[in-house]
Amino acid sequence: MPELTFQIQGVEPALASVTPQLNLKIRIKSGDSQPRIQNIFLQCQIQIEPARRHYEPAEQEDLRDLFGEPERWGKTLRPMLWTNTSCIVPSFTGETVAEVPVPCTFDFTVATTKYFHGLKNGEIPICALFSGTVFYATQEAEWQVERIPWNCEANYRVPVRTWKEMMDRHYPNTAWLCLRRDVFDQLHQFKMSRGIPTWEQAFESMLSIAEESGHFGSVGRSPVLKTGT
Repeated sequence: MPELTFQIQGVEPALASVTPQLNLKIRIKSGDSQPRIQNIFLQCQIQIEPARRHYEPAEQEDLRDLFGEPERWGKTLRPMLWTNTSCIVPSFTGETVAEVPVPCTFDFTVATTKYFHGLKNGEIPICALFSGTVFYATQEAEWQVERIPWNCEANYRVPVRTWKEMMDRHYPNTAWLCLRRDVFDQLHQFKMSRGIPTWEQAFESMLSIAEESGHFGSVGRSPVLKTGT
């Protein structure tokens, strides 16, 4: 089997994508003396390694919901799964550069979105694990199929600004929040009963009422809007 090595050379937004997506540029080497690679069905698991960077006080505050109090971060900063993705690498000899698509979400119920949003600047440390199937020809011109073991990996640091600029391009001045249906029904009733035209104004109205009643940050427990039974 060819001895493949993987190196992440860069990352950039997929400009033609309808939904947010980053493309990782992966340099794959098999060596000059290795057989020609017909193609690779490449599988990639990307993990975020939050312990491999420093956090400013403002970032620590925004990430409390994810990791708890900073005093506990020595135990709570554990690797997080970002995504599993795949691509087809075309035929090459020696080495090539492939683009691995990384779909991104702006759903704030997803831990990675909370993490990205909480970062102000700097870089996002990631570890990419590679596997898949490689098709190649031997010196006797016989076709072979081998499984790539999961011990192939590469580290990289994604600039925070790359992720933020991508999201601003797709969702300018917008954030996504997923609600339980019963909570949405109550919010919709609140909006309609007061003749409020937009969802933003409905939230602003609730926050204003909660602040006046001394329950700011606890809208769900105020008598204005119940969020559960």
